[in-house]
This record gives sequence, structure tokens and C-alpha cells, in this order.
Amino acid sequence: MSSDDAALDALAALGDPVRRGLYRHVAAAQGDVTRDAAADAVGVTRAVAAFHLDKLVDAGLLEAGFRRLSGRTGPGAGRPSKLYRRAAGEHAVSVPPRSYDTVGQLLAEVVERAGLDNELQAAARAAGEAASTADPVEALRERGYEPYWGCGKLRLRNCPFHALAEQFPALVCGMNLAGIEGLLPEGWKAVMEPLPEGCCVAVEGPEGTADF
Repeated sequence: MSSDDAALDALAALGDPVRRGLYRHVAAAQGDVTRDAAADAVGVTRAVAAFHLDKLVDAGLLEAGFRRLSGRTGPGAGRPSKLYRRAAGEHAVSVPPRSYDTVGQLLAEVVERAGLDNELQAAARAAGEAASTADPVEALRERGYEPYWGCGKLRLRNCPFHALAEQFPALVCGMNLAGIEGLLPEGWKAVMEPLPEGCCVAVEGPEGTADF
């Protein structure tokens, strides 16, 4: 199967509204999700949730594993629960086919070789300022960062530039930080604070900003 066919199959799996709701719930969760929790979140039975969750695993959109939630082992510990999380892979498709990723890679390579990091960051910061709003959480959500509050900071679960950031980390992460700095209203601050997964930037809100 070609990569385009695989991407189309993955996107087709989200055509069902229940399946789409389950995917969104699991993708937004900070940890693994049980079948019961997913079913409750979208208002379906456990059996229906299990069917659709496993279809999302088959499509490569979710990953599944087993773990005893009690933390106990040995006889009497109970059966392991099946848990789901968003898959690490990416799925993108355009009709007709386009190669924007190739262009992005070439442009990043040229900018890096030419030492134009500062110019790129200035452009990213200006673009962020042009799109700045009073609600930075929603602005980041609309741009695919999947923000959530944790340990007093706004963490960003997803890196919209993941593929390029892996190839050109200093260039792309610096651009990303500058863009988020420009996007934030007065009183908010973006800092470079990488996590094992997700975006390398964390956002600090004004004093007294409540977690949610």
C-alpha cells in the first residue's frame, strides 16, 4: 500500500462521528485512556467504544497496550486493562498530491546554511504578533499545539513542525519559540523547556493564572 493510500485509509477511519469523538478524546488525554473512560467521554457503551477504538488502532491513529491499573502483580491482581494513546506517526494527504514537506525541508536547509536564523526568528515573531489575541490558549489550540496546563505552566502536547524540527532542531525550535513569543499577549512568557514528547516550548501565564 502506498503512503497516500495509507493516509487516506487513516482519514477515512475518522469519518464516523463516534470514532472521531473517541480519537479526539484519546489524543487530548495526558495519559493512557481505558475503554470505560473513552466510552463515558463520548456517551456510548463500552462495547461500542472498544470496537471503534480498535478500528482506530488498525488505521494507525491510536496505539494500544495492556497494564494492570491497580499496580499489583501476581494472583488476584486482576486482568490487565487495554489502554489507548495517540499514535506517534503522522498522516497527511492532499488531492491532488502536493509536496510541501519537500519544499519546507529545502527552505530550512538553505536558511540554516546561510546562517539566517535571526532573520527567520524575526519573521516568525512578526507573524505571531500579527495573529496575537487575548486568548493565547485558544490561539495555540487553533495552531495545532494541543495546549494543557501542567505544573503551573501551559505545556504543548504537539509540535506542528515535528518532522522539520527533527532534521533542523536549532533552526526550527528557535523559529517556533519566536513565533509563540509574538503570539502571546502582555504578561505571558514563552520559554524553551523540552519534554520527551511534544513541543519544546512551555508558556508561563501571568501571576495567578489558574490551572484547568
